[in-house]
Amino acid sequence: MNASILLEKEAVENLLPQKFPFVMVDRMFSYSETELTSGLKIQNDNIFLEENTFLEAGLIEHMAQSVALHTGYHFFLKNEIAPTGYIGSIKEIEIKKLPKINDTIQSNVTILQEFAGVTLVDIVTFLNDEEIASGQMKTVLAK
Repeated sequence: MNASILLEKEAVENLLPQKFPFVMVDRMFSYSETELTSGLKIQNDNIFLEENTFLEAGLIEHMAQSVALHTGYHFFLKNEIAPTGYIGSIKEIEIKKLPKINDTIQSNVTILQEFAGVTLVDIVTFLNDEEIASGQMKTVLAK
């Protein structure tokens, strides 16, 4: 999955509520009202590394932050400050493979439904065109 980068690390970090060392997205490849493709190069200082392997918790956090990036960029385009969001539920997460240090993962977020600050998304994560994780999340914006 080679794609051109729309936003790089610094711009992405400005759109996320998380701060170093807890940032698990460092690039955005594409954005639309209903989709986003994000990425993360797994560095040796990542807090979710164990014996050079990126842990399940890191993958799930990367998926959640990809959803947050979609929200943050949506509000950025409207020249508004994004409200804080929370994971309401995680459903049907399947992790098939764990990436290693220096791997770059890519996640495709698809908005399935959005109503009154509650968003249901489908997320699929890839490593070198191989699907390594997938699932659904429901996020809720703080009022």
